[in-house]
Amino acid sequence: MSQTGIMDVQAGNAYAQSFGAMADKTKYVDVFNKSLDIRPKLQEFASMGLKALNTATGGSGSTDKVMVPIYLDPQIVDLTRKETPLVELVPRVTNMGITADFNTITAKGGAFTQSEDASLSETNTTFARTSKPIKYLYSVGRVTGQSLAAYPSYVMAGMMPTGGDVGGFNDVGAPNSKQLEILIKTREIRELEENLIVAGNATTNGISGNIGPAGSEFDGIVQTLGSTNTVAKGTTALSLNDINKSVRYAYDDGGRPNLAICSSGVFEDLLGLLTAKIGYMQSMKQVFWGFSTIVLYTAVGEIPVVQSRYLSNTSGSKAIYFLDMSVVEMRVLQDLTYEELAKTNDSQKFMLKQYEVLIIRAPTFCSSITGISA
Repeated sequence: MSQTGIMDVQAGNAYAQSFGAMADKTKYVDVFNKSLDIRPKLQEFASMGLKALNTATGGSGSTDKVMVPIYLDPQIVDLTRKETPLVELVPRVTNMGITADFNTITAKGGAFTQSEDASLSETNTTFARTSKPIKYLYSVGRVTGQSLAAYPSYVMAGMMPTGGDVGGFNDVGAPNSKQLEILIKTREIRELEENLIVAGNATTNGISGNIGPAGSEFDGIVQTLGSTNTVAKGTTALSLNDINKSVRYAYDDGGRPNLAICSSGVFEDLLGLLTAKIGYMQSMKQVFWGFSTIVLYTAVGEIPVVQSRYLSNTSGSKAIYFLDMSVVEMRVLQDLTYEELAKTNDSQKFMLKQYEVLIIRAPTFCSSITGISA
Protein backbone atom coordinates (compact mmCIF):
# COMPACT_ATOMS: atom_id res chain seq x y z
CA MET A 1 0.00 0.00 0.00
CA SER A 2 1.29 3.40 -0.95
CA GLN A 3 1.44 6.17 1.53
CA THR A 4 2.60 9.71 2.08
CA GLY A 5 4.70 10.98 4.91
CA ILE A 6 7.37 13.34 6.12
CA MET A 7 10.97 12.81 4.84
CA ASP A 8 14.15 14.84 4.69
CA VAL A 9 14.13 15.43 0.93
CA GLN A 10 16.96 17.23 -0.88
CA ALA A 11 15.13 19.04 -3.65
CA GLY A 12 18.16 19.33 -5.90
CA ASN A 13 18.93 15.62 -5.74
CA ALA A 14 15.32 14.63 -6.33
CA TYR A 15 15.08 16.99 -9.31
CA ALA A 16 18.35 15.68 -10.83
CA GLN A 17 17.20 12.05 -10.58
CA SER A 18 14.23 12.79 -12.82
CA PHE A 19 15.39 15.65 -15.01
CA GLY A 20 19.19 15.63 -14.88
CA ALA A 21 20.65 18.98 -16.01
CA MET A 22 17.39 20.17 -17.64
CA ALA A 23 16.67 23.80 -16.79
CA ASP A 24 13.98 24.57 -14.23
CA LYS A 25 10.54 25.37 -15.69
CA THR A 26 11.21 23.34 -18.83
CA LYS A 27 8.07 21.90 -20.38
CA TYR A 28 8.55 18.21 -21.06
CA VAL A 29 4.96 17.00 -21.76
CA ASP A 30 2.45 18.96 -23.86
CA VAL A 31 0.25 16.88 -26.18
CA PHE A 32 -1.34 20.04 -27.53
CA ASN A 33 1.96 21.40 -28.77
CA LYS A 34 3.12 19.03 -31.50
CA SER A 35 2.65 16.11 -29.13
CA LEU A 36 5.66 17.13 -27.01
CA ASP A 37 6.68 14.26 -24.73
CA ILE A 38 10.32 13.73 -23.78
CA ARG A 39 9.61 11.32 -20.95
CA PRO A 40 11.12 8.38 -22.91
CA LYS A 41 14.43 10.26 -23.11
CA LEU A 42 14.24 11.09 -19.43
CA GLN A 43 13.61 7.42 -18.72
CA GLU A 44 16.75 6.47 -20.70
CA PHE A 45 18.73 8.95 -18.65
CA ALA A 46 17.35 7.61 -15.38
CA SER A 47 17.94 3.96 -16.32
CA MET A 48 21.55 4.69 -17.38
CA GLY A 49 22.13 6.26 -13.99
CA LEU A 50 20.90 3.07 -12.33
CA LYS A 51 23.23 0.80 -14.28
CA ALA A 52 26.62 -0.26 -12.85
CA LEU A 53 29.54 1.63 -14.38
CA ASN A 54 32.13 -0.45 -16.19
CA THR A 55 35.19 0.24 -18.34
CA ALA A 56 33.06 0.43 -21.48
CA THR A 57 30.72 3.12 -20.12
CA GLY A 58 30.73 6.13 -22.38
CA GLY A 59 32.07 4.29 -25.41
CA SER A 60 35.57 4.17 -26.86
CA GLY A 61 38.07 7.01 -27.04
CA SER A 62 41.02 7.52 -29.34
CA THR A 63 43.29 5.14 -27.41
CA ASP A 64 41.09 3.65 -24.69
CA LYS A 65 37.69 3.85 -23.04
CA VAL A 66 36.32 7.37 -22.63
CA MET A 67 35.82 7.19 -18.87
CA VAL A 68 39.16 5.52 -18.07
CA PRO A 69 42.17 7.83 -18.27
CA ILE A 70 45.60 6.66 -19.44
CA TYR A 71 48.23 6.47 -16.69
CA LEU A 72 51.59 6.69 -18.51
CA ASP A 73 54.67 5.20 -16.88
CA PRO A 74 57.12 8.11 -16.32
CA GLN A 75 60.13 5.84 -16.93
CA ILE A 76 61.53 5.71 -20.47
CA VAL A 77 63.90 2.89 -21.44
CA ASP A 78 66.38 3.40 -24.28
CA LEU A 79 66.27 0.15 -26.24
CA THR A 80 69.32 1.22 -28.29
CA ARG A 81 71.65 2.02 -25.38
CA LYS A 82 75.28 0.93 -25.47
CA GLU A 83 77.94 1.13 -22.80
CA THR A 84 80.86 3.43 -23.55
CA PRO A 85 83.85 2.23 -21.50
CA LEU A 86 86.58 3.51 -23.82
CA VAL A 87 85.29 7.08 -23.54
CA GLU A 88 86.41 6.90 -19.92
CA LEU A 89 89.40 4.54 -20.18
CA VAL A 90 91.28 6.34 -22.95
CA PRO A 91 93.37 9.17 -21.44
CA ARG A 92 92.14 12.62 -22.50
CA VAL A 93 94.82 15.20 -23.24
CA THR A 94 94.33 18.88 -24.10
CA ASN A 95 95.45 19.92 -27.57
CA MET A 96 96.13 23.43 -28.89
CA GLY A 97 95.46 23.90 -32.60
CA ILE A 98 93.47 21.94 -35.14
CA THR A 99 96.01 19.14 -35.56
CA ALA A 100 97.58 16.75 -33.08
CA ASP A 101 101.28 16.59 -33.94
CA PHE A 102 103.93 14.35 -32.42
CA ASN A 103 107.34 12.91 -33.25
CA THR A 104 108.57 9.37 -33.09
CA ILE A 105 112.02 7.87 -33.43
CA THR A 106 112.03 5.36 -36.26
CA ALA A 107 115.75 4.48 -36.15
CA LYS A 108 118.73 5.14 -33.94
CA GLY A 109 122.27 5.35 -35.33
CA GLY A 110 123.43 3.10 -32.52
CA ALA A 111 126.34 3.00 -30.11
CA PHE A 112 129.47 1.06 -31.07
CA THR A 113 132.80 -0.24 -29.89
CA GLN A 114 136.13 0.97 -31.28
CA SER A 115 139.86 0.49 -30.86
CA GLU A 116 142.11 2.71 -28.75
CA ASP A 117 142.36 6.34 -29.91
CA ALA A 118 140.33 5.62 -33.02
CA SER A 119 138.62 8.32 -35.03
CA LEU A 120 135.06 8.71 -33.74
CA SER A 121 132.13 9.59 -35.97
CA GLU A 122 128.66 10.52 -34.82
CA THR A 123 125.66 8.39 -35.61
CA ASN A 124 122.32 9.82 -36.68
CA THR A 125 118.85 9.36 -35.23
CA THR A 126 115.87 9.25 -37.56
CA PHE A 127 112.71 11.09 -36.49
CA ALA A 128 109.27 11.03 -38.07
CA ARG A 129 106.50 13.58 -37.66
CA THR A 130 102.87 12.47 -37.49
CA SER A 131 99.99 14.91 -37.76
CA LYS A 132 96.36 13.99 -37.10
CA PRO A 133 93.62 16.55 -37.83
CA ILE A 134 91.11 17.30 -35.09
CA LYS A 135 87.61 16.09 -36.00
CA TYR A 136 84.31 17.66 -34.99
CA LEU A 137 81.45 15.76 -33.34
CA TYR A 138 77.93 17.20 -33.11
CA SER A 139 74.55 16.28 -31.71
CA VAL A 140 71.70 18.69 -32.45
CA GLY A 141 68.28 18.85 -30.79
CA ARG A 142 65.17 21.04 -30.89
CA VAL A 143 62.05 21.27 -28.74
CA THR A 144 58.90 23.26 -29.49
CA GLY A 145 57.27 25.67 -27.09
CA GLN A 146 54.21 23.45 -27.02
CA SER A 147 56.24 20.43 -25.87
CA LEU A 148 57.85 22.53 -23.13
CA ALA A 149 54.41 23.49 -21.89
CA ALA A 150 52.79 20.07 -22.20
CA TYR A 151 55.42 17.43 -21.37
CA PRO A 152 55.36 15.98 -17.85
CA SER A 153 58.56 14.97 -16.11
CA TYR A 154 60.15 11.66 -17.13
CA VAL A 155 62.86 9.38 -15.85
CA MET A 156 65.39 8.08 -18.36
CA ALA A 157 66.12 4.55 -17.22
CA GLY A 158 69.78 3.54 -17.54
CA MET A 159 70.75 6.81 -19.14
CA MET A 160 74.34 7.32 -17.91
CA PRO A 161 74.64 10.55 -19.97
CA THR A 162 78.31 11.24 -19.25
CA GLY A 163 79.61 8.00 -20.71
CA GLY A 164 80.51 5.67 -17.88
CA ASP A 165 82.44 2.45 -17.71
CA VAL A 166 81.11 -1.08 -17.92
CA GLY A 167 79.22 -0.89 -14.64
CA GLY A 168 75.46 -0.64 -14.27
CA PHE A 169 73.32 1.99 -15.93
CA ASN A 170 71.81 4.74 -13.78
CA ASP A 171 68.44 6.51 -13.93
CA VAL A 172 68.35 10.25 -14.66
CA GLY A 173 65.35 12.57 -14.21
CA ALA A 174 64.12 14.92 -16.94
CA PRO A 175 61.69 17.56 -15.57
CA ASN A 176 60.69 18.88 -19.01
CA SER A 177 60.99 18.14 -22.73
CA LYS A 178 64.19 20.15 -23.16
CA GLN A 179 66.02 18.31 -20.42
CA LEU A 180 64.79 15.05 -21.92
CA GLU A 181 66.13 16.03 -25.33
CA ILE A 182 69.46 17.18 -23.86
CA LEU A 183 69.91 13.87 -22.08
CA ILE A 184 69.21 11.91 -25.26
CA LYS A 185 71.53 14.06 -27.38
CA THR A 186 74.29 13.80 -24.78
CA ARG A 187 73.98 10.05 -24.88
CA GLU A 188 74.06 10.10 -28.69
CA ILE A 189 77.34 12.01 -28.87
CA ARG A 190 78.94 9.76 -26.23
CA GLU A 191 77.94 6.67 -28.18
CA LEU A 192 79.28 8.23 -31.38
CA GLU A 193 82.59 8.94 -29.65
CA GLU A 194 82.84 5.35 -28.41
CA ASN A 195 82.02 4.05 -31.88
CA LEU A 196 84.68 6.29 -33.43
CA ILE A 197 87.32 5.16 -30.92
CA VAL A 198 86.72 1.59 -32.05
CA ALA A 199 85.69 1.74 -35.71
CA GLY A 200 86.24 5.28 -37.00
CA ASN A 201 87.70 5.68 -40.50
CA ALA A 202 89.21 9.01 -41.56
CA THR A 203 88.97 8.12 -45.25
CA THR A 204 85.65 6.46 -45.96
CA ASN A 205 83.71 6.81 -42.66
CA GLY A 206 83.37 3.51 -40.83
CA ILE A 207 80.41 4.39 -38.62
CA SER A 208 77.02 3.10 -39.74
CA GLY A 209 74.41 5.86 -39.67
CA ASN A 210 76.92 8.72 -39.56
CA ILE A 211 75.49 11.40 -41.89
CA GLY A 212 78.74 13.35 -42.00
CA PRO A 213 80.77 13.48 -45.24
CA ALA A 214 83.59 11.02 -45.95
CA GLY A 215 86.72 12.11 -44.11
CA SER A 216 84.87 13.71 -41.19
CA GLU A 217 85.74 10.86 -38.80
CA PHE A 218 89.05 10.10 -37.11
CA ASP A 219 90.72 6.70 -37.40
CA GLY A 220 89.76 4.35 -34.60
CA ILE A 221 91.67 1.46 -33.08
CA VAL A 222 90.73 -1.03 -35.81
CA GLN A 223 91.82 1.27 -38.64
CA THR A 224 94.96 2.59 -36.92
CA LEU A 225 96.34 -0.83 -36.02
CA GLY A 226 95.39 -2.43 -39.33
CA SER A 227 97.49 -5.55 -39.82
CA THR A 228 100.29 -4.43 -37.45
CA ASN A 229 101.35 -7.32 -35.20
CA THR A 230 98.24 -9.28 -36.15
CA VAL A 231 97.65 -12.96 -35.56
CA ALA A 232 95.35 -13.63 -38.51
CA LYS A 233 93.16 -16.61 -37.72
CA GLY A 234 91.77 -17.04 -41.21
CA THR A 235 88.30 -17.88 -39.82
CA THR A 236 89.55 -20.45 -37.30
CA ALA A 237 88.80 -20.63 -33.58
CA LEU A 238 90.65 -18.67 -30.91
CA SER A 239 93.19 -20.43 -28.67
CA LEU A 240 95.18 -19.36 -25.61
CA ASN A 241 98.37 -19.74 -27.66
CA ASP A 242 97.06 -17.05 -30.02
CA ILE A 243 96.82 -14.64 -27.08
CA ASN A 244 100.37 -15.35 -25.97
CA LYS A 245 101.67 -14.97 -29.50
CA SER A 246 99.87 -11.67 -30.11
CA VAL A 247 101.12 -10.17 -26.86
CA ARG A 248 104.63 -11.36 -27.72
CA TYR A 249 104.46 -9.55 -31.08
CA ALA A 250 103.77 -6.27 -29.25
CA TYR A 251 106.44 -6.97 -26.65
CA ASP A 252 109.08 -7.75 -29.29
CA ASP A 253 108.35 -4.37 -30.90
CA GLY A 254 108.78 -2.45 -27.64
CA GLY A 255 105.26 -2.48 -26.24
CA ARG A 256 103.69 -3.71 -23.02
CA PRO A 257 99.94 -4.09 -23.62
CA ASN A 258 97.84 -3.43 -20.52
CA LEU A 259 94.30 -3.39 -21.92
CA ALA A 260 92.42 -5.63 -24.32
CA ILE A 261 89.13 -4.88 -26.08
CA CYS A 262 86.96 -7.42 -27.85
CA SER A 263 83.40 -8.18 -28.87
CA SER A 264 81.03 -9.99 -26.54
CA GLY A 265 81.45 -13.10 -28.70
CA VAL A 266 85.23 -13.15 -28.22
CA PHE A 267 84.73 -12.45 -24.50
CA GLU A 268 82.53 -15.55 -24.37
CA ASP A 269 85.21 -17.53 -26.23
CA LEU A 270 87.81 -16.43 -23.68
CA LEU A 271 85.59 -17.46 -20.76
CA GLY A 272 85.25 -20.92 -22.28
CA LEU A 273 89.00 -21.27 -22.85
CA LEU A 274 89.92 -20.06 -19.37
CA THR A 275 87.31 -22.19 -17.64
CA ALA A 276 88.58 -25.27 -19.43
CA LYS A 277 92.20 -24.34 -18.63
CA ILE A 278 92.02 -23.36 -14.97
CA GLY A 279 88.88 -25.22 -13.94
CA TYR A 280 87.92 -24.33 -10.39
CA MET A 281 89.82 -21.03 -10.38
CA GLN A 282 88.06 -17.77 -11.12
CA SER A 283 88.56 -16.48 -14.66
CA MET A 284 87.29 -13.00 -13.74
CA LYS A 285 88.39 -10.53 -11.07
CA GLN A 286 87.66 -6.97 -10.05
CA VAL A 287 90.01 -4.46 -11.62
CA PHE A 288 90.96 -1.06 -10.27
CA TRP A 289 88.38 0.70 -12.50
CA GLY A 290 85.70 -0.73 -10.21
CA PHE A 291 84.18 -3.57 -12.25
CA SER A 292 84.81 -7.29 -12.72
CA THR A 293 86.13 -8.66 -15.97
CA ILE A 294 88.44 -11.29 -17.46
CA VAL A 295 92.09 -10.73 -16.62
CA LEU A 296 94.65 -12.43 -18.85
CA TYR A 297 97.98 -13.43 -17.31
CA THR A 298 100.64 -12.86 -19.94
CA ALA A 299 104.40 -12.38 -20.32
CA VAL A 300 103.95 -8.62 -19.77
CA GLY A 301 101.68 -8.98 -16.73
CA GLU A 302 97.92 -8.84 -16.20
CA ILE A 303 95.76 -7.58 -19.06
CA PRO A 304 92.09 -6.82 -18.26
CA VAL A 305 89.65 -7.43 -21.10
CA VAL A 306 86.84 -4.98 -21.84
CA GLN A 307 83.88 -5.84 -24.05
CA SER A 308 82.83 -3.45 -26.79
CA ARG A 309 79.39 -3.39 -28.39
CA TYR A 310 80.95 -1.78 -31.45
CA LEU A 311 83.03 -4.80 -32.50
CA SER A 312 81.60 -7.52 -34.72
CA ASN A 313 80.32 -10.87 -33.44
CA THR A 314 80.11 -12.28 -36.96
CA SER A 315 81.98 -15.56 -37.25
CA GLY A 316 85.19 -14.99 -39.19
CA SER A 317 85.17 -11.26 -38.38
CA LYS A 318 85.59 -11.37 -34.61
CA ALA A 319 88.72 -9.79 -33.14
CA ILE A 320 90.55 -8.81 -29.96
CA TYR A 321 92.95 -5.88 -29.68
CA PHE A 322 95.78 -5.54 -27.15
CA LEU A 323 96.64 -1.92 -26.38
CA ASP A 324 99.63 -0.33 -24.69
CA MET A 325 97.71 2.54 -23.11
CA SER A 326 100.89 4.56 -22.55
CA VAL A 327 100.78 5.48 -26.25
CA VAL A 328 96.99 5.87 -26.66
CA GLU A 329 95.42 9.32 -26.17
CA MET A 330 92.33 11.28 -27.02
CA ARG A 331 93.62 14.72 -28.00
CA VAL A 332 90.92 17.28 -27.19
CA LEU A 333 90.71 20.82 -28.54
CA GLN A 334 87.27 21.37 -26.98
CA ASP A 335 85.51 18.91 -24.68
CA LEU A 336 81.76 18.34 -24.63
CA THR A 337 80.04 21.74 -24.80
CA TYR A 338 76.38 22.82 -24.83
CA GLU A 339 75.39 25.76 -27.01
CA GLU A 340 72.04 27.38 -27.85
CA LEU A 341 71.37 27.93 -31.55
CA ALA A 342 69.44 30.74 -33.25
CA LYS A 343 65.77 31.04 -32.34
CA THR A 344 63.66 31.54 -35.47
CA ASN A 345 60.26 30.18 -34.41
CA ASP A 346 58.39 28.88 -31.37
CA SER A 347 61.05 26.35 -30.47
CA GLN A 348 64.44 26.10 -28.82
CA LYS A 349 67.31 24.58 -30.81
CA PHE A 350 70.65 23.59 -29.34
CA MET A 351 73.76 21.58 -30.10
CA LEU A 352 76.32 19.55 -28.22
CA LYS A 353 79.80 19.50 -29.72
CA GLN A 354 83.34 18.37 -29.08
CA TYR A 355 86.55 18.63 -31.09
CA GLU A 356 89.01 15.75 -30.75
CA VAL A 357 91.07 13.03 -32.40
CA LEU A 358 92.34 9.63 -31.26
CA ILE A 359 96.08 9.09 -31.56
CA ILE A 360 98.15 5.94 -31.05
CA ARG A 361 101.72 7.18 -30.98
CA ALA A 362 103.19 3.72 -31.55
CA PRO A 363 100.86 1.20 -33.20
CA THR A 364 103.70 -1.34 -33.09
CA PHE A 365 103.43 -1.37 -29.29
CA CYS A 366 99.98 -2.92 -29.75
CA SER A 367 98.73 -6.11 -31.38
CA SER A 368 95.58 -7.97 -32.36
CA ILE A 369 94.00 -11.28 -33.23
CA THR A 370 91.62 -11.04 -36.17
CA GLY A 371 89.45 -13.31 -38.30
CA ILE A 372 88.27 -15.37 -35.33
CA SER A 373 85.51 -17.85 -36.09
CA ALA A 374 82.75 -19.09 -33.80
